[in-house]
Amino acid sequence: MKQINIVNGPQNASVIIQGCMRMPSLSKEDAAKVIRTAYDCGVNFYDHATCYGENGAAETKFGESFPLTGIKREDIYIQSKCGLCFDRNEFDWTKENILSSVDDSLRRLQVEYLDTLLLHRPDVLFDPEEVAEAFDALEKSGKVRHFCVSNVVPMQLELLKKYVKQPLVINQLQLSLEQSQLIDQALYMNNKTTDYSVNRDGNALDYCRLNDITIQAWSPLQFGMFGGTFIDNPDFPELNAALAKIAEREQVSKTAIAIAWILRHPAKMQAIIGTMNPEHIKDACMASKVELSHHDWYELYLAAGKFLP
Repeated sequence: MKQINIVNGPQNASVIIQGCMRMPSLSKEDAAKVIRTAYDCGVNFYDHATCYGENGAAETKFGESFPLTGIKREDIYIQSKCGLCFDRNEFDWTKENILSSVDDSLRRLQVEYLDTLLLHRPDVLFDPEEVAEAFDALEKSGKVRHFCVSNVVPMQLELLKKYVKQPLVINQLQLSLEQSQLIDQALYMNNKTTDYSVNRDGNALDYCRLNDITIQAWSPLQFGMFGGTFIDNPDFPELNAALAKIAEREQVSKTAIAIAWILRHPAKMQAIIGTMNPEHIKDACMASKVELSHHDWYELYLAAGKFLP
């Protein structure tokens, strides 16, 4: 498994992250098998959020299952996200909610600290000074080691950085071959004939690269926001044909090639997989062994429906 060093953050972090959103439906034994399978494939990074499952059920299941894996806590990175409060239909980055969310996550995960904490989608009423106070308290107490964001545009990051003294080391953003908005706009700039030219994220990709913020790509196999996977989907025949051709050459699955496309980008991203199927985890992790060429990358990009202006 390839690893990266996140600037000012976790070192030797696997480029594949095991997402745990779907873990609540598993038994403790099956959840432990997911955790262990990913680990045996070289994954040392596990992604959570307070909103994954009712009352943090994904974190609870992970906390109950992890002792069954035989893995040492210090050998993995555990991250969680806070701020989405669907039970009260609001997003909340207040100091009170950040602090209580971390305490709840630690209790459910049965750990003493989070390696990374992400603010999960913007609270449009957020007070950066409150966030700074919360981060200071969490750092001083040792409950959080590194601080991050998710789905946050550059100017909001700049506002946070004005008050928060800790480096913001990760931005978790959606990216897949089909949902490639992070990449598209620069290619189609000044082109009124296509919506690909619309700047939807404030140049988040370039901003993160300029500021040493590692991008974690969520839903790397999805079309739309939550439309399902494009792998073997009849609505994406050209893309699947291109994936199949390269997959056959590399002797891996189409899933692995789709994830390798993300990892090929020089921004040195991580990709989050969400499957709870051990065999699919093994397939996905093969992405880190694939070296796509410059030509391969463009062939897949164009097969996904893009075009060169």
